[in-house]
Amino acid sequence: MNAPINPPKLYDCRDAFAATLERLATENEKIVAVCNDSVGSSKLGGFKSKFPERLVNVGIAEQNMVGVGAGLANGGRLPFVCAAAPFLTGRSLEQIKADISYSNANVKLVGISSGMAYGELGPTHHSIEDFAWTRVLPNLPVIAPCDRIETAAAVAWASTYDGPCFLRLSRVGVPDLLPEGHKFELGKANLLRQGSDVTLIANGTLTHRILKAAEILAERGINARVLNLATVRPIDEEAIITAARETGAIVTAEEHSIFGGLGSAVAEVVVDNAPVPMKRLGVPGVYAPTGSAEFLLDEFGMAPAAIADAAQALIKRK
Repeated sequence: MNAPINPPKLYDCRDAFAATLERLATENEKIVAVCNDSVGSSKLGGFKSKFPERLVNVGIAEQNMVGVGAGLANGGRLPFVCAAAPFLTGRSLEQIKADISYSNANVKLVGISSGMAYGELGPTHHSIEDFAWTRVLPNLPVIAPCDRIETAAAVAWASTYDGPCFLRLSRVGVPDLLPEGHKFELGKANLLRQGSDVTLIANGTLTHRILKAAEILAERGINARVLNLATVRPIDEEAIITAARETGAIVTAEEHSIFGGLGSAVAEVVVDNAPVPMKRLGVPGVYAPTGSAEFLLDEFGMAPAAIADAAQALIKRK
């Protein structure tokens, strides 16, 4: 397909996170930010300037950072604990399990630059296991907004939610997909496009790609339903079951391993309630190499045209 004459403007969801957090902190003095020497990459510079006494920088000590967040919550504060997603989850998983999930601490974990956003820094900086690690933990909603509007709405929701959650935010630019003023609702999918032949499901940076894939399929005479499934846990079982029964085939796409992530979560619902052919697109159980996020997504079969091809092939199995 030719590139659009006027391509949509792309936004960094970290900016929406930072602006919303600063606004909320102005309204609620209990809000504090905790980070691991990541003031810049977490976009907390403005927060630091406005509320210097409410930003705790623990340095490169992620396990301590999670414990500090839990302690602040126990003391009546409302901490947003921010760090690069691979280090927040992988390095601190035991603390997240014991101090946050098991203790049901009112801590908002914010995984910055998730997926393969740090592409040029290589496999150690890719965060393609974090869905699998976090979604198995009780009491911990797992959320990956699709654009800046949903990011702002999810952060606002998190500030009022009584309990822990994990927000997965990329630094890769994405277009606006949801309307201004959108209200985030935990566990509810957004129907972005109606369709009857196949359902495409994604979240985060892949949502706009599956919308483009649906447009390609439409040109081929195939009517694809598109679901933005920002909440990985608790997942919208009703939307998934309805899609399975009404379209008869489901393709998931994610900036994550195909093991344990969004595709696995959807498959669990499908196999228990409405078995239909499925195709899970993602990183196929390997360490993703060095390269830009856009390049890597394309290499792993998640260019819009490749997603459309996968959906068209799947339909033949119906």
